[in-house]
Amino acid sequence: MAFVRVCALSELETDTPKRVEVDGTPVSVVRAEGEVFAINDICSHANVSLSEGEVEDCAIECWLHGSSFDLRTGKPSGLPATRPVPVYPVKIEGDDVLVSVTQES
Repeated sequence: MAFVRVCALSELETDTPKRVEVDGTPVSVVRAEGEVFAINDICSHANVSLSEGEVEDCAIECWLHGSSFDLRTGKPSGLPATRPVPVYPVKIEGDDVLVSVTQES
């Protein structure tokens, strides 16, 4: 599993998604509930960026149709989305946030 540095931990504001790209994969990195999560940045229902949505209760909301996805599992919590989005492993090394897109959780 190859981890790639995506940003500094100090760059992440709580409950504010940050869009990054890892090996060509769009990823939304989110600091929430004292942890850092990485979730695919594309909504499984509509081809829009999840990082433009709001984060609440460890879920990210698609701004277009309102589906929310659990940051831990990628599972949608409501319609219109019915398919989960991939989530990725995260490691913190000092102030560096590293993400691996080679293995989905």
